[in-house]
Amino acid sequence: MSVAFDATFLLPLFSSEVHGPIDPATNKPLDFMRERLDHLVDVLEKNSTKIIIPTPALSELLVRAGNAGLGYLDRLRQTRPFKIEPFDERAALEVALAIRKNIDQMGKKRGAQATATWAKVKFDQQIVAIAKVNSATILYSDDENLRGFAAQAHLTVVRLRELELPPKEAQMALGLKTFRRPIPEL
Repeated sequence: MSVAFDATFLLPLFSSEVHGPIDPATNKPLDFMRERLDHLVDVLEKNSTKIIIPTPALSELLVRAGNAGLGYLDRLRQTRPFKIEPFDERAALEVALAIRKNIDQMGKKRGAQATATWAKVKFDQQIVAIAKVNSATILYSDDENLRGFAAQAHLTVVRLRELELPPKEAQMALGLKTFRRPIPEL
């Protein structure tokens, strides 16, 4: 089984300085965001689930990471469940089919996400296409436009606030983990 992460999941996974989304129940930043992400990665790894990192999402992570980006990239490459996947010929075909469908059904290439810039729409469609051609069934994302494209591609979309909290014992053990700690700026 495969799942995919976008930058809205990658950024807080690597950096404690990234603030999570607002929890609509409390109207405050999401509680235990890092613990939820750590628990998700642990569960996916235990189930031998491949976590696809589409290269457009990777580039978003690297842009925001600054000097720490190369360290993040090394960690992704060296950690078993993560697999960086490129925008290749199969993904290009998926994007072309999706855009053609939008033009045929709605008369515009952006589809229902007409408020996003064309550059963002192309980026989001590439992320979805990479996930789809690599057999992902779930896309983890808090990006509304990306979520819309993923739903159109029949991917299940999960938000940060929908992630389970780890069991109490796991929360205590999470403090000892080193993988997802921020890498100091160089």
